[in-house]
Amino acid sequence: MISLSTFHSNFLSQFIISPDVLSATTQLGEYRGKQELFQRQIPQVLDTLQQNAIIQSTESSNRIEGIVVSSKRLESIVVKRDEPRSRSEGEIAGYRDVLATIHQSYEHIKVHPDFILQLHGYLMKYTGANAGRWKSADNTIEEKHPDGTIRVRFVPTPAWQTPEAVDELCRAFNRAKDIGRFPAPILIAAFVLDFLCIHPFSDGNGRMARLLTLLLLYQSGFVVGRYISLEKVIEDTKVQYYDTLLRSSQGWHESAHDFAPWLEYFLTMLLEAYHRFEKRVGTIEQTQKKGWKQARIRQVVDGFIADFTVAQLEEMCPGISRPTITRTLNELGKEGVIECIELGRHAKWIKKR
Repeated sequence: MISLSTFHSNFLSQFIISPDVLSATTQLGEYRGKQELFQRQIPQVLDTLQQNAIIQSTESSNRIEGIVVSSKRLESIVVKRDEPRSRSEGEIAGYRDVLATIHQSYEHIKVHPDFILQLHGYLMKYTGANAGRWKSADNTIEEKHPDGTIRVRFVPTPAWQTPEAVDELCRAFNRAKDIGRFPAPILIAAFVLDFLCIHPFSDGNGRMARLLTLLLLYQSGFVVGRYISLEKVIEDTKVQYYDTLLRSSQGWHESAHDFAPWLEYFLTMLLEAYHRFEKRVGTIEQTQKKGWKQARIRQVVDGFIADFTVAQLEEMCPGISRPTITRTLNELGKEGVIECIELGRHAKWIKKR
């Protein structure tokens, strides 16, 4: 039997939740409790956010791995207007498909090796390379330097042990979740760390880890990733992402690693996603007030430090129609708060005070 590191019984039994981690999990629990209120009160706003998040998640998660296509082509592939024409576009299409599967069917996807293989098959089906198969050769996690030298950051689980290792990881996660000693975000962070240390595929491990993060969070009631791209938050904090993974993976094979750096990063990343969510839609209290849409537009305008356009306001005010935005801008203009400095289709405004 594989001795799985973070889920090793001795490791978990000795793990102490720090005050900072406890505070973060408490805050996350409070945010989770607000989600149903938002879903009931502003469904049209959340629909807009979800459409944007799908595109942003697909773009960011692939860009982290160096897979880049033009914004126009990416959107066209994500909304299925066009078929992929290259390997990079195939990677985009595969991520789109797995993301859609998780969004639609997360309640029915088991944390089990067979389902992980199936999702990997969807991810890689347009590229054809080892889709839905465990790695057949040992791999390493490497770091390339500007001078061309390569440093091995971590040596994952050998290929011959991989099927058993993933099976044990899934079993251990499900057992720990049933026991309920630790809050779900802590267990999910542990699962993702162990998954990345096993590195079970020859390609697509990072993207699979981020997709499995979404899946496990959704199953635990944390659905912020449906509206705010967690992958974008990770991309924006990529240095910390890789640094904490490196620090927490040292000594992993012996269960002598320090789980704290990765856990603290993971919880901070989730909190940042919820902060971005509130920044985009406001608070529950604000959305319950009459005239909250106009108030939201005014709040966003007040935050601009340079000129801005209606398109920028539409992005910052999801679910609020262009006529409402235009009407509010006209009111602000009459009040002397803003001034139109460029007319026409791409009109620009600037604050006067």
